[in-house]
Amino acid sequence: MPMYDDPRILRAIAHPTRNRILAELHASGPIRAADIARMLDIPANQASFHLRQLAKYELVEEAPEQARDKRDRVWRLTAADGINFRTQDMLDQPGGQAAWEVFRSNAVAWGHFLVDQALTAPDPDNRRSLSDSALRLTQDEASELMEDLGAVLQRWRARTQGSDDERTTYSIYQMIQPYPERPEGD
Repeated sequence: MPMYDDPRILRAIAHPTRNRILAELHASGPIRAADIARMLDIPANQASFHLRQLAKYELVEEAPEQARDKRDRVWRLTAADGINFRTQDMLDQPGGQAAWEVFRSNAVAWGHFLVDQALTAPDPDNRRSLSDSALRLTQDEASELMEDLGAVLQRWRARTQGSDDERTTYSIYQMIQPYPERPEGD
């Protein structure tokens, strides 16, 4: 999995539409700009613009072998396993701290939104799950757990990728961290 340290890349993926495009490509595999536009309910030219911005930073690329003809543009992730940052290396660069703050702010807002939706949105078909678990682990065990969960997700991704209109993209939001202390007053 490639590691990135360019603050401009972090700022580019902090944009909610671009982040969602990356999520759809990760979930679906190669996909047409028009299909992304339909999935995100945005104009096709807007989807194309965001894809070009992601391509500028080599996060996505065209997949010409998937195209029906020369005018058909199909896109794929350049790193099928996802995007990882060398955070400290990025923070040490000019603009790194500002890019991190933009990304962090958007990630916090997205996390709040996901939890809020899981707890408040009507779910008559019981398609949502929110769990909060605690385990006692060593650092090595925590790393092993993260690898195991990643392998489970990768197995399911391989099993379900493709353009199947019966499938809906699900968000799987997980955190593994030492149990945080609550600030005083909470």
